[in-house]
Amino acid sequence: MKTTPNLQDADGFYEQLLDAHQGLSRESSELLNARLILLLANQVGDARVLGDCVAAARDTVMSA
Repeated sequence: MKTTPNLQDADGFYEQLLDAHQGLSRESSELLNARLILLLANQVGDARVLGDCVAAARDTVMSA
């Protein structure tokens, strides 16, 4: 699992993500996020890495 910044254009991606949510209902926005997660998980493909990412994301949320 990569833990250091690895995006070529993080600000551009963030802007693109915000734009994708523009005008959506909360439910549609949540569906967009879920679909995006599944598409990105498919790009990663490695079950161990995906498991590590899920655990790290949950740990971050639980410690907040």
